[in-house]
Amino acid sequence: MPEIEPLRPGDPPRLGDFTLRGRLGEGGQGVVYLGEAEDGRRAAVKLLHVRFTGENHARSRFARELAAARRVDAFCTARVLAADLDGEIPYIASELIDGPSLRRTVERDGPLDGEALERLATGTATALTAIHHSGIAHRDFKPDNVLLAPDGPRVVDFGIAKIIDESGTITTRAVGTPAYMAPEQIAEERVGRPADVFAWGATMVFAATGRAPFAAETIMATLNRVVNHDPDLGALPEDLRRTVARCLNKDQALRPSMDEVLKRLLGHPVDDGEASREELAEGAQAATLDLARTNPPNPPDPPEPPASSSPPDPPGARRRRRTVAGASAALAAIAAALLALQLAGTPDGTAAIPSLSGSPAVSPSSPSSPSPSGTPSTGSRLLDRIRATHTIRVGYRGGLPGVALADGKRPPEGFEIDVARRIAGELGVPAKGVRFVRVGYAEREAKVQRGEVDIVVANLSIDTADRSRAAFAGPYYVAHRDVLVRAGMKISKPSDLGGRTMCVVSGGSSTAAMVRDRGVRFDTLVDEDSARCAARVADGTADAMADDDLVLAGFGARLRGARLKVAGLRLTTERYGVALRRGDPVACRAINEAIGAMYADGTIESLLEEHFSGVGFRHETARPRTEGCG
Repeated sequence: MPEIEPLRPGDPPRLGDFTLRGRLGEGGQGVVYLGEAEDGRRAAVKLLHVRFTGENHARSRFARELAAARRVDAFCTARVLAADLDGEIPYIASELIDGPSLRRTVERDGPLDGEALERLATGTATALTAIHHSGIAHRDFKPDNVLLAPDGPRVVDFGIAKIIDESGTITTRAVGTPAYMAPEQIAEERVGRPADVFAWGATMVFAATGRAPFAAETIMATLNRVVNHDPDLGALPEDLRRTVARCLNKDQALRPSMDEVLKRLLGHPVDDGEASREELAEGAQAATLDLARTNPPNPPDPPEPPASSSPPDPPGARRRRRTVAGASAALAAIAAALLALQLAGTPDGTAAIPSLSGSPAVSPSSPSSPSPSGTPSTGSRLLDRIRATHTIRVGYRGGLPGVALADGKRPPEGFEIDVARRIAGELGVPAKGVRFVRVGYAEREAKVQRGEVDIVVANLSIDTADRSRAAFAGPYYVAHRDVLVRAGMKISKPSDLGGRTMCVVSGGSSTAAMVRDRGVRFDTLVDEDSARCAARVADGTADAMADDDLVLAGFGARLRGARLKVAGLRLTTERYGVALRRGDPVACRAINEAIGAMYADGTIESLLEEHFSGVGFRHETARPRTEGCG
């Protein structure tokens, strides 16, 4: 979490649905606050330095630009959550990304190289491609607007530069940062998506060297270098260097599109078409995972072909490529890609596959439909995809010891990770084909709806989830709202917490509110971090910490020797379900069968003992009532 400064005199206490808790930063575009909604959601709320001119016309322009920004698919971007068009100074609330900027990271830790640089390039190219597909340009892409979250890079502030440029600004600063501006921005020519391509290339140079490619001592000298000088690209890997060099062409007509850049980075054939949603999802996946650890070793590369005019493979492309032997295998791979593309391109995931013979198209959900391999369909979009690709993308929440935790160096581990692996295996996915994608608390259903993941196993309660955005199998576990206390404390009902001190994670705790709603009065100790809250309970600074009992058990078990317990208040019932795309009952039933098998053979009980044995925790072992699949 970025450092939070107190609000200053004159700062608004609230904007829209968000109570402002402090300042995250300030720049030429405006002040960024930490905002908190009543339901605990947190956001980065930017109060823009904009004065509308022409009022209605200017506000209409702003509304159009904002509407386009909110349409951007969340592939490596920070989603726009809310905005206000009616106040004197407008604001935009975006998804809060927990991570430092690329600039801060490079200045603190030095330039990136190897796979870290490759994942940055792929993730940011994916984000800009998604932004361009929405019909807008970023116009201020730079290292400050790339945040390095635990689950990969995120691009922020897209579209805001145009709002300020068209509406006027109270500062004299030019829109854009000189060292990353394209020549056409300086020459006051038409500025669009090619300027983002130029800024992406300049940002990759900064990431690899720690220096902006055109930086000079003065703004005028910097602008002169942008227009008239070629940058030194010697520090970039050879293949990335070729792509970046094309992006930094002074003539915007000669630069590649971001679609082409992304395809080259993924090792896909380059054509004039847009990158598909499947390719965007692959780009986001490549930016998240350490491919060297999650992919099995490939056979040795074939001999190099004779020299030609074709550009060489981008970084990592050869490692990611799977050799396809024979014409029949090639046709099967193409058919699988076409199926995935068509399924990803429709709101509900259904698609009609045209027949090559000219006969009427059939839906893949029909049992008689051919699967990509030519065999009859399973009747499930997900299962057909698994059979064709031998992979599954699993969304997990992360940051929860014992439940689901990843430190960036090793694959994720925990109870839910093991449950997901078992489900994947029962669906026919080999261990090496399970791809884990970290998802935020507020975006779990949305990730499934947009096709960025196939299923989500992330302490998502079926009873409170948004069923308009996802279907649910399971539950795989029934949790309860509860409190973590020291083992010797006699707390067995909410009233026992009266007069005690409850540690609450900054942003609020709905569980603590439930206790207070029962008329129990207790002191509150606020901390930014759940692990520290658990430690405060262990050392006696606090008497209790509130959350779901599975989450509490994970944090408690991490403090070995602390003698903690989950009190057993069981304030609610939280049926954790497996989220999947709507309209796929066959896959839903298959997941339910996998969960039933885990309860029948004792796997669930063994996993609970394995991950939570270090804390007093009366966990559920009986199979919960199964959710219907419709």
